[in-house]
Order: sequence, then C-alpha cells, then structure tokens
Amino acid sequence: MTVTTKDTTALNDAELAEMADLCVDREPGFDIGFLSKQREDWVLITQVREGNKLRAYSFCTLERIGGTPSLLVGLALVDRNAKSDQALKTLLHDQFRRALLAFPDEDVLLGTRLTTPDGFRAFLGLEDVVPREGYKPTGEDRAWGRRLAKRFGDEKAIDDKTFVMSSLSGPVGGLDFVASKALPLEGAVNLFKPVKAAKGERLVVFGWAMAESLASGKLPK
Repeated sequence: MTVTTKDTTALNDAELAEMADLCVDREPGFDIGFLSKQREDWVLITQVREGNKLRAYSFCTLERIGGTPSLLVGLALVDRNAKSDQALKTLLHDQFRRALLAFPDEDVLLGTRLTTPDGFRAFLGLEDVVPREGYKPTGEDRAWGRRLAKRFGDEKAIDDKTFVMSSLSGPVGGLDFVASKALPLEGAVNLFKPVKAAKGERLVVFGWAMAESLASGKLPK
C-alpha cells in the first residue's frame, strides 16, 4: 500500500467522488457535499491506495490546543475488506510521522471521534487513553473531552462523563473502521454500549503518543 498526504485545498472533485464511493452503499454515508465541507474544515488529507484503488482516507490537522501538540482526526474512513487493518496502520503511520516532524521531542495527543468499537485499534500503543474500561476520568480528562468536542463542532454536545457526543442532524464525522478479523478489543464494546452511531452519536477518544515512541517509528502498534 502507498500513502500520500497533502493540503486539503489540493483535493479535486474527482478525488472527493472516489472518497464518497467507499461508503456510498452503507453507513456513515459520507457524500461529496459533506466531504467538500470537510475540505474546508481541516488542513491535511491522507489517502492510502492499494495500486490505483483507494482504501482509506483521513482529514486531520496538526495544531496546539492550549499549547499541547495535537493530532486531530476530524474524519477518517477505511474500506471494509480483508486488508482494512493494514490500511489503518498505513494511514496512522504517516500521520504520526508528520506529528513527529511538526512536534519533535514532544508528546502528542491524538484525538478523534469513533463510530465503532474497532476504532480503538487506532489507539494501540498510546498512553493514558480516555475513556477506557475500569478507569474513572479525572477533571482534566473531562476538560480535554470538552476541548475536543469544541474543536469537533460543539462543546455542549458532549457528556463529559461518558464522552458520548451527540448530533442533531446530518452526516457526522469521525473515524469509521471495522477490523478485518472479528476480535474486539477488551472493554471497547462496553464503552460503546451507550453510543447510538446510526443517530449521529460518536465516542470522543484521546490518548498520548509519547515522544520516544514517535521517534522510534513504532507507532501504530
């Protein structure tokens, strides 16, 4: 698989149509109009291809939130096939590499919204992932949830105890990923029980990519 990242302003309509085709017949149903809006809202677009076939893409930005280096994934979608795990790893590897270039020698927060329990696989190898089963979030964790919800569109839309973010209408972004092998991560399914993804609800999740892990190039696990 090959991966490329460029400014979202360089996306053309043909690419947007190709991206929309990956989920034209299933949820979450990201259409060209919605993807065009994401092009305006986010800075970078990463695309993973197997030959000429698009297998995954991600709208993201590298920025500081209150001084904290952050990799924010506004929307990402991985094709649901036998190589979905490989496509996700390829996608994340390039984004973590860029995070290292943007924030050398610093820990980086990865934040996104998940549409499925399998999305927790994006956080394998990261530290202090929130939420996680058996862990009671601190006041600072809850504050981070609100900060991310604000960046994703509405600080008041999140329940900072469950980290479930609601939506009133229309398509909603997030990381859409289903693993090629049905081996759910321990605790992920339980954390997702209150999430009604079909109604636009998402689980806000964040974790820390430590500087030494980024420098080693071992992320994602």
